[in-house]
Amino acid sequence: MFKSGFGAIIGRANVGKSTLINNLVGEKVAITTSKPQTTRTAIKAIVNNENSQIIFIDTPGIHKPKNKLGETLNETTFQTLNEVDFILFLIEADSSKIGKGDSIILEKLKEINKKVILVINKIDLIKKADLLKLIDEYKNTYSFETVVPISATSGKGIKELLEEIKKLLPEGPAYYDKEEYTDQTMRQLAEEIIREKTLKLLQDEVPHGIYIETEKMKKRKTKEKEEIYDIEATIYCIRKSHKGIIIGKEGNMLKKIGSYARQDLEKILGTKVNLQLWVKVKENWQDDELIIKRFKLEQ
Repeated sequence: MFKSGFGAIIGRANVGKSTLINNLVGEKVAITTSKPQTTRTAIKAIVNNENSQIIFIDTPGIHKPKNKLGETLNETTFQTLNEVDFILFLIEADSSKIGKGDSIILEKLKEINKKVILVINKIDLIKKADLLKLIDEYKNTYSFETVVPISATSGKGIKELLEEIKKLLPEGPAYYDKEEYTDQTMRQLAEEIIREKTLKLLQDEVPHGIYIETEKMKKRKTKEKEEIYDIEATIYCIRKSHKGIIIGKEGNMLKKIGSYARQDLEKILGTKVNLQLWVKVKENWQDDELIIKRFKLEQ
């Protein structure tokens, strides 16, 4: 009997959803940074086993929206919940009580009839007695299928979590080939890797005002008959002052972003990469419907 199913990972911004999804899959599928609202699209990550296939959807973190982009991200997350077989509700272990953001998610979960596993992340930051209190508090608010404490960073509890998920899967086919681990195109992966580096290297006020667009991605052979990817991408920002920060003195910041992104892309693509980056200003893009369409959930 083969089992398969789709599951959404939901939680507040910056609770470790992307780190968890990478750990579940064993590959870099979602970008990770210490900054909130890193995830912008519902990325699918695929875990293949001999008798099952699990498709995880990493959703944008729930937050108070400030523009159309923020509204779309929340909309994408809640829309995803209606289209999956199970949900992983990820919270932080060091939360002393149920906060406002988690309360909003719990209310949303009560509106839909789905199987939900409560996943408590960062258990290395809390004493066992406090962890048990936190579990009791959440159990009193919602009827979870089970509760699994984990550490997304170290991988502790991941195996147990996968076993619990398999119990919830319906009988079904393999929706993706066994070799696949994400539904993202290479262009999308390139954009996300570049954005990850900008998030990690730039000042706090700059990163969330950017988006990346891959203009060119083509594989060719060098004179030495080695395969190489030529990738050209543009980093769009909302202010002229931000453009100067992204480029940096004598172009040093842009070079650093490009160097770090190229290293990751070469690992993912398994070949050399020639990466060229440009920076352009596009004011108010976060309220531009044509651009925001990129972040909406595809049916």
